[in-house]
Amino acid sequence: MPEVIFSVDQSKSMTDQAVPGHNRWHPDIPAAASIKPGSTVRIECKEWTNGQIGNNDSANDVRDVNLDFNHMLSGPFAIEGAEPGDLLVVDIVDIGPVPQARGDNCGEGWGYSGIFAKVNGGGFLTDYYPDAYKAVWDFRGQECSSRHIPGVRYTGIQHPGLAGTAPSPELLAQWHRREQALIDTDPQRVPPLAIPPTVAGTLAGTASDEVAEKVAREGARTVPPREHGGNMDIMNFTRGSRVFYPVYVDSAKFSIGDLHFSQGDGEINFCGAIEMGGFVDLHVDVIKGGMETYGVTHNRSSCRAGSSRCTPSG
Repeated sequence: MPEVIFSVDQSKSMTDQAVPGHNRWHPDIPAAASIKPGSTVRIECKEWTNGQIGNNDSANDVRDVNLDFNHMLSGPFAIEGAEPGDLLVVDIVDIGPVPQARGDNCGEGWGYSGIFAKVNGGGFLTDYYPDAYKAVWDFRGQECSSRHIPGVRYTGIQHPGLAGTAPSPELLAQWHRREQALIDTDPQRVPPLAIPPTVAGTLAGTASDEVAEKVAREGARTVPPREHGGNMDIMNFTRGSRVFYPVYVDSAKFSIGDLHFSQGDGEINFCGAIEMGGFVDLHVDVIKGGMETYGVTHNRSSCRAGSSRCTPSG
């Protein structure tokens, strides 16, 4: 088994872990651990709502879930020697629910899928399915079944829903401008077109009080995918996958979480995956100057000022 560089006690909130994770994107969140390029490491992850959903037959917890507190990410991880303009190479070696565990915490032999209520965020089909629903799934090796969907058993494809590098201050500001302009086109839409920074529920890892307050004011929510990766929710992003992430800050500050036992091709009801806590084993490497070498273009303001490694997009 690879070295565990981020441990999670599934019986505790992410806020109460020995080293807490985070739930906003911001360059000032301190690194939780470091990774040497060429290393394979194990990272443990908390279920994305931080344990708000129970193994029971009521969907009230899905209906009432506090979405300000999501997603719970493990990290950030400082990749030694990584600089803006590099490419971070991440291979998924293995991934799964909490190993050899049966218990009350999501990922300990079970997970869930659900539909958000229209009164609390909703999903893409919220006008057709306005009420909250939940199905609890029991894991047996690679297979899962649910007492709420009788007669169905299938093989899951485990994957992380969310992974990415930290944005630079310039890229973070660009996200806020872009997403606020989108919100302004239809500010009352359900679900919202984007979510601006939200102070309530912010977790900023091991940041000092001063830095944590800054992260709460400025940190980007983790809901969408963006240039750095983010909430990609790609069902086939599983064992054997390789992803190249642009690096925007020194040491990359890579984070990962929102593990899924399985998911359809898209998460159209916003909780369409079978959510779980668990672990992911990653092999990590760095391609120096990879953004320029491989033509990964991006607005120059998102990279280090004056860096020849970051080319402007056309």
